Amino acid sequence: MQVHFESKDADALALREVATERLRFAMRRVALNVPLARVQMSDVNGPRGGIDKRCTLELRTHGAGTLVIVATAKAWRAAFEAALTRAAHALVKAWQRGRSHPRGDKRLQFEAAASSER
Repeated sequence: MQVHFESKDADALALREVATERLRFAMRRVALNVPLARVQMSDVNGPRGGIDKRCTLELRTHGAGTLVIVATAKAWRAAFEAALTRAAHALVKAWQRGRSHPRGDKRLQFEAAASSER
């Protein structure tokens, strides 16, 4: 898995190694299905403070497309951890959705039966 980390803030850049290792660890079981991950950290309202640290996590996957997860928190690490948690849940949901779709199976069976009757 290739991880790209982007940020203009010096405090967020200090989190680069931790975020990269944490992301690889969290995605270790699905690393073959997620070849590229991009982590973007930004400070929404600058030095004024508040809940303004934003982490955008973009995962390009095989089969589930591109997932973009955004989390905002008071601290850089908290925003990253929230985005990572949401990303894991989103990946599981996307693959479960793609794996079993009962209406899709019935529709395919119906189309196959209709084409064989002709």
